[in-house]
Amino acid sequence: MTSRLAAQRRAFLSLLVGGLLAGLQLTAAAQGNYQQTHTGQGTFYGYGGGGNCSLPKPTDILTAAMNTADYNTAQACGACIEVTNLNTQQKVVARVDDRCPECAPGDVDLSQEAFAKISPIEAGRIPISWRYVSCNARSAKLFFKEGSSQWWAGVQVRDHAGPVASLEYRPSSGGAFTTLGREMYNYFIAPSGMGPGPYDIRITESSASRCWPRT
Repeated sequence: MTSRLAAQRRAFLSLLVGGLLAGLQLTAAAQGNYQQTHTGQGTFYGYGGGGNCSLPKPTDILTAAMNTADYNTAQACGACIEVTNLNTQQKVVARVDDRCPECAPGDVDLSQEAFAKISPIEAGRIPISWRYVSCNARSAKLFFKEGSSQWWAGVQVRDHAGPVASLEYRPSSGGAFTTLGREMYNYFIAPSGMGPGPYDIRITESSASRCWPRT
């Protein structure tokens, strides 16, 4: 990469952080099985960050890895679940930060700290139920992947209340919204870029009971 191109990309990312978005709207939509109570097996592992969801390890909430079926191409990422130990009825809330490829549908692999809140560690495996609950989100924000430019962009939603179903964009001058595809590592990708901006961004959550527009 030439120094000139690197400088152009740094300038583009600075514009994004500085307010390239002309409008940002977060809406709620009931869809899929996000209102259901699920059952399965609860296990634990030593999570140290760097999970499949590509999120920074939180300091204010416990975490969990979701089975691949309910991970649903990263739609579970960043959402919060309430997990109940069916043996004792003890509960813990954890944020989905990772995927558990070997877990069966309905299973959750909790961080060791989260598992210890509802069961002695030596139990190893317990019957659980779990459901999505609203995260205590401050305000949803966008994070652009390193290397993003007007010719290619990866966009991630952070600090949202419920599972993010879709992300759409359009030039702020108007026109139809374009829906971006999502990768398993929890980025919405514009393979040919989103153009020079500014943009309007529309985010739809699957199970949040709120509508949060900001312009």
